[in-house]
Amino acid sequence: MNLEQARFNMIEQQIRTWDVLNLDVLQTLVDVRREAFVPVACRSLAFMDTEIPLPSGQHMLSPKLEARLLQELAPSKDETVLEIGTGSGYMAALLAHHAQHVTTVEIDAACYALATKNFSDNNIHNVSAACGDGARGWTAQATTYDAILLSGSVPIVPDEILNQLKVGGRLIAIIGEAPIMSACLVTRRTADAWDTQKLFEANIAPLKNVKKSSAFHF
Repeated sequence: MNLEQARFNMIEQQIRTWDVLNLDVLQTLVDVRREAFVPVACRSLAFMDTEIPLPSGQHMLSPKLEARLLQELAPSKDETVLEIGTGSGYMAALLAHHAQHVTTVEIDAACYALATKNFSDNNIHNVSAACGDGARGWTAQATTYDAILLSGSVPIVPDEILNQLKVGGRLIAIIGEAPIMSACLVTRRTADAWDTQKLFEANIAPLKNVKKSSAFHF
């Protein structure tokens, strides 16, 4: 496989056509080698428009969704980011390319081990990875963040996660339940007020142990 041609085709045919036009984001997709974060058995799928299997039944998101989420969250070099759901570590690596520091939390031990190896192998030093359950926030560090990304879907964003945003901070999550989900941008306006903007439709697997939405049966 000609890796550079495959990467170019991915960017031009999948990602640009999905309204990812920010030049810094597009350059990050060149600089952060996606194939280095894909399990060896699936390297041939690295640039395809598909989710890629990871240990324990988890999956890497499709390249165009990863790129779009990065563009919409728009982290900057003076910001701290929390990611819930590390997977292979690729999304955290993309975030780290733009942010001051990324904290990423993975519930599955096998994925955590894969991601930490990938961070080390690729000399990514501004990511702190933790193995634990972040579906209702990550309180191992008593801090708030400028930006938060959920790498799995949620029926609703738990209050515990919303409260980990700084005032003025923003969160990206795929909200809803299959088959109706949307990527949403949540911005914390004040200590007790958040605005939610629906961005586009998307359908991905839920975070493990995510809080369920209320259901009423008559």
